[in-house]
Amino acid sequence: MNKKVKKTLIHIKDFLEQHVLKYMDDKTFLMIYFRIFTGKRLNLKKPRTFNEKIQWMKLYNRKPEYTVMADKYLAKEYVAKKIGQQYVIPLLGVWDSPDEIRFDELPDRFVLKCNHNSGTGMCICTDKSSLDIEQVKKNLRKGLNENFFLHGREWVYKNIPRKIIAEQYMTDESGYELKDYKIFCFDGVPKLIEVDFDRFTTGHKRNLYTTDWKLMNAEIKYKRVSDKKIEKPQCLDELLKLAAKLSEGIPHVRVDFYVINKEIYFGELTFYHESGLAKFRPESLGVKMGAYIRLPENSV
Repeated sequence: MNKKVKKTLIHIKDFLEQHVLKYMDDKTFLMIYFRIFTGKRLNLKKPRTFNEKIQWMKLYNRKPEYTVMADKYLAKEYVAKKIGQQYVIPLLGVWDSPDEIRFDELPDRFVLKCNHNSGTGMCICTDKSSLDIEQVKKNLRKGLNENFFLHGREWVYKNIPRKIIAEQYMTDESGYELKDYKIFCFDGVPKLIEVDFDRFTTGHKRNLYTTDWKLMNAEIKYKRVSDKKIEKPQCLDELLKLAAKLSEGIPHVRVDFYVINKEIYFGELTFYHESGLAKFRPESLGVKMGAYIRLPENSV
């Protein structure tokens, strides 16, 4: 799908969400949503692929604790209790409105984000003296007003009390970004590692690795970069153990970490990777990952 067609589809989807689809029940919405973006019929009776099972879990695996785990504010306390406070990025503040933020009390570098969405309104500040505070507030208001649940009926975000949080600014050895180590876990068992990099410079790239750090000849959405060597983290075993602990008892969740100066920091817990519309190359990877998900018999 070329960029022009994709952009047009997104505009159509946004229009339909605001004026038509928001009145639909979740199942009907997801049947249409899946068909539009994958060109395939969604099989909820006998889901087989990763994407089909993600849609199934949006509808039928709705545990209250998942809302806490997806909340970027409350997840900090959850993770601290589960694996330890040392893995949590320091919180600098939390507010209900952009007008409550005391920018004069924040350090020169910091990150502001909403706790209930996937980046809308985020501010990564590297120099407070050049910050357009009014624009930042405007962006955060837009983020707070976003009903992220409506975009893809990702249930875990539906009931999160909306807040703005400030976190300590962090960078890895590159000095300008954080590589994301995203660990796909299934009932507490890590199966695959996704590393995202160059998101804010030369264009988002993504490599996939086995849990023993072998580069996979496969892609999920973004291009694989085989000629860029990403060193195996010295703390890989610990990353996998922490991911396993955080994903215990959950059919599937992606556990994200950063590694900074050999120290591990928790990123987030993601229940619906790519909202269940992931583009797998080869397609057989989506089938394989779907087989890892054992859907619960007793679901909400």
